[in-house]
Amino acid sequence: MIAPLVLQLSTTPVNDKKTKSIPLDRYLSGHWRRRTLRIGAAVVALAVLVVADRAGWLLYDGGDWVRYEGASFTVVRVVDGDTLQIAVPDADQPVTRVRLWGVDAPELARPDRGRQAQPFANRSAERVGQLCDDKVVRLYLESHKTRGKYGRLLAYVELPDGTLLNERLLIEGLARADGRFSHRWVQRFAMLETQARHDRVGIWSDKK
Repeated sequence: MIAPLVLQLSTTPVNDKKTKSIPLDRYLSGHWRRRTLRIGAAVVALAVLVVADRAGWLLYDGGDWVRYEGASFTVVRVVDGDTLQIAVPDADQPVTRVRLWGVDAPELARPDRGRQAQPFANRSAERVGQLCDDKVVRLYLESHKTRGKYGRLLAYVELPDGTLLNERLLIEGLARADGRFSHRWVQRFAMLETQARHDRVGIWSDKK
């Protein structure tokens, strides 16, 4: 019978001749077990980071922030009252789809879904077109959340005259303040909506 190979590991100072014998197969088994646990923990941590990033839970999205924060782009299409497209590729798309931070405009008609246009939806989209279609705008982001539903970039859009498109829509009663997600202007936007309600303009008027 062949005796198992034994690894000699010193448990005392070098000049002490006393040693402890540990079977090599037991040492290697413990070593690989620890290594497997470390690798497993690293894989789980990486998976958590990926999920958090896609969900927008991370404090800072370096890619979007570096690329879009404070940068200027030409608006190439107005989708509706709170969504537009700018002339810069985004992932596999030729343009970047931008969703206005903190506002919610009336929904346009979607015949394919059997949905009729909400009051002032067309007017809201037309106004956004008047203000920024084919014009150069500047984007500002929130560091804690740069993407929203459907992967759209969330941004404050500064118009050529220096005003914010987000605020102009609220002042003119063509959008509601959307406080579902925390952002820097949440209180100001709520106040602008309150003022529009008081002035009975746009969606807050008697006209439908």
